[in-house]
Order: sequence, then structure tokens, then C-alpha cells
Amino acid sequence: MNYIILAAGMGTRLKPFTNNFPKCLVNIGNQETIVERCVRLIRKHDKTAEITIVVGFKKESIMEKFTDINFICNPFYEFTNSIVSLWFARNLLNKETVVINGDIVFSEELAKILVKKPTKPHIFMDSSIKKDGDYNVQIDEGKVVVMSKELDEYSGEYAGITKLDKNTAVKLKKELEDFIDKGYFKQWYEDVLVHMILDIDFELFYEDIANYSWTELDSISQLLFTKKIHRMEQEHE
Repeated sequence: MNYIILAAGMGTRLKPFTNNFPKCLVNIGNQETIVERCVRLIRKHDKTAEITIVVGFKKESIMEKFTDINFICNPFYEFTNSIVSLWFARNLLNKETVVINGDIVFSEELAKILVKKPTKPHIFMDSSIKKDGDYNVQIDEGKVVVMSKELDEYSGEYAGITKLDKNTAVKLKKELEDFIDKGYFKQWYEDVLVHMILDIDFELFYEDIANYSWTELDSISQLLFTKKIHRMEQEHE
């Protein structure tokens, strides 16, 4: 199965902490970074994983961490968003694929779910977060209705992970190409999924991960929680 980690961005919400390195290289304990932890957990639970990291800002600092990872560069990272990063990796959208935002930290128990091959397209959503969420999800009858930062009421927060079956991966590739051809460079790639839901009757499902530990690293408090997740798992090994 393909795993695409989107790590091209500049981590502006954690500046000045991330002035000199990408957010995915934040040390979360035992000299392990966010992206190293992500790769380690994927490989631990999927021995045949095909992992690609989309890099951009300070790309060499990520690339030097690994000798056996595929890399794709988004050279326009400073002026674009994740839609362009995934577009550069679009040729990988030809089989079951997991797309992971590079600032997401998840527990090992959640990693075991992440590596299961998807039979239908779905996102990870945390239904325990009903306020102060970042990019949020509204669901109805077991399906995603919309995802947005602008929702006043929502069913939970999107957890930065999307799992695609082969057919959906191929469809997403086509829609990404259409968006880029029309000049949409500053959207999140998830906005393409929302377009597919609203305009072409695409069905997107969800996995509720409210009972698992995870965080998106956008603040110092989230960094402290990230370190806590990492430390607790190290203590139990």
C-alpha cells in the first residue's frame, strides 16, 4: 500500500520555533522527530509499505534522515498548499493509498488501524472534538457531508489522514489535475474531496478515532501532548 506524507510546508503557525527546519522535524522525544516516528510506526505494522514524503521547505534536512524513502519535491511550497504537494505525487494514486499530513502524530494503536487496506474511501475523524476544532467534519447517515474550517456546528475534527481504495485514488488524481489546470493552487487537497462530494455524488466515509490518542502539531500545548504520547509508549515498550 502507498503512504504519502505531505511535509512540504513552512510550519508558519509554529514560528519562530520552526524558522530553521520543517515542522515534521520537531523532536518529540528520544531524539525522534514527528516524521521519523510516523515512518517507524508504518513500517512496524506494514512490512511492505511504500512510503513517499513530499518535501519542500528545507527539504535536505528531511531527506538526510532517511536512506530508503522515496521523495517528491514541491518547489512551489512557499506559495501553494497541500493540493499542489499531492498533485506532484499524483502518479502514486494508482492503488490503495493513505495520505497523511506531515504534522500529525498518532498513537501506535491508531497506527494498527491506519495500515489496514481500505475497501472504501474514508477519513479519520475525532467525534470528541465539538468546539475549537481546526478543519472540521459534518456527517450524516454514516457519510461525510462536508469538511471545512468555516463550520459553526460539526460532528468532529478531521485528523489529517485520508485512506483511499484504488478506484477512489484514481478518481482523486483526475480531480486534482482538473483543479490545478484551473489554477487552484492554495487549497488543501481535502477541498477536492469536498468538491467530489458536493458535485459528483462521491461517497466519503469516516473512521471515528475518538478513543485513540493523536494530535496535529500547531501549538506549544499540542507539542507537549505529542511528547506525552511518545513518552508513554516508550515507557510501555
